[in-house]
Amino acid sequence: MRWSWFLLSLLAVAALAEDASPEEEDEEVVAEAGPCNPETCKLPDCRCSSTDIPGNLAPRNTPQFVMVTFDDAVNVINIETYREVLSGRRNKNNCPVGATFYVSHEYTNYALVNEIYNNGSEIALHSITHRTPDEWWQDATVEDMKREFADQLLIMQQFGNIPRDAISGLRMPFIQMSGNSHFQMMKETGLTYDCSWPTVSFINPGLWPYTLDYKSTQDCLVAPPCPTASIPGTWVVPMVTWRNLANPPAPCSFVDACPSAPGLNDEDGWFRFIVSNFERHYLGNRAPFGYFVHEGHLSSNPAVKRAFIRFLDMINNLHDVFMVNTKDVVEWVKNPVPVNEYIRQQCKFPRHAPCFPNTCGNLRRSDSEKEYWMTVCGSCPRTYPWVNNPLGR
Repeated sequence: MRWSWFLLSLLAVAALAEDASPEEEDEEVVAEAGPCNPETCKLPDCRCSSTDIPGNLAPRNTPQFVMVTFDDAVNVINIETYREVLSGRRNKNNCPVGATFYVSHEYTNYALVNEIYNNGSEIALHSITHRTPDEWWQDATVEDMKREFADQLLIMQQFGNIPRDAISGLRMPFIQMSGNSHFQMMKETGLTYDCSWPTVSFINPGLWPYTLDYKSTQDCLVAPPCPTASIPGTWVVPMVTWRNLANPPAPCSFVDACPSAPGLNDEDGWFRFIVSNFERHYLGNRAPFGYFVHEGHLSSNPAVKRAFIRFLDMINNLHDVFMVNTKDVVEWVKNPVPVNEYIRQQCKFPRHAPCFPNTCGNLRRSDSEKEYWMTVCGSCPRTYPWVNNPLGR
């Protein structure tokens, strides 16, 4: 009898140890980040949250990066705007310009995603469902994030033929943060950077990209909760907010959400508005300047689109300004070089990804009777790709 109790005790201890292991791992994952020490946090793998220019460069020796980004589905309607504003553009160093597309899955045409990638722009993730309400994202778990983003990687590869190593960034729907969850998912999935976190406090001078090895000093005023854990090697590309021309000025994360912006028919007013926000970066610490917008704002407002094109014409003719993909900004921050050296570097071209378009119709999701048509590179799926069934099997 004593031996039976002894064996039962050993089994109980072993069971407790097994149960404790995941908890200990969780505690390690959500361990609070401590203050950043620049002596131990060094490039290329670690950077403290700071307005300091990487590499201790002087502003005049620092490339001014411009990040043009578009959110949501890519389709036959908005591709015309993308072609119009981006096709044939080059920076002053004669390298093609880049833009970043944060693509959501529903209603996306993957042959057009493939076209955008092959033309030199960056394809990044914006979730499979882009579901509402936005509060869902606030409470999402790491596993929720994997179903939305890690599985979206499979969709991009399977149906857009986008190389896995070409996809490195994401933006949360509605720029609604989920605390530590989506950053931890990024770490586990092998994604490099997030561009969802607006700053309204660090705009003059602007906040440069940094890692989450240590505690961030960035404000969390727009869509909390923001990350608090130490998640080494995961990069934040801050959305440095704009200021409108009102008095007092109000911040805006997206160009198309700026209150008291110029009238939508006022091309000159919009051009001055764009340039005034750009100059705060260019004449300051040259933190990357973001033009974060949805395509509909341009296509629905011809005067705004003309002002935007005038702005692109202007910066493409400045010797120290470069319109590049967001991932290229992160790569430069990891290994900063002065502008006179950067301008001599070889242009970056994507590894060509062939596409043989195929239109697939009357596809249904596994959780709905709703029917979809989608264009893919290659074979059609049996059902419409969705969460829990990203390959549509």
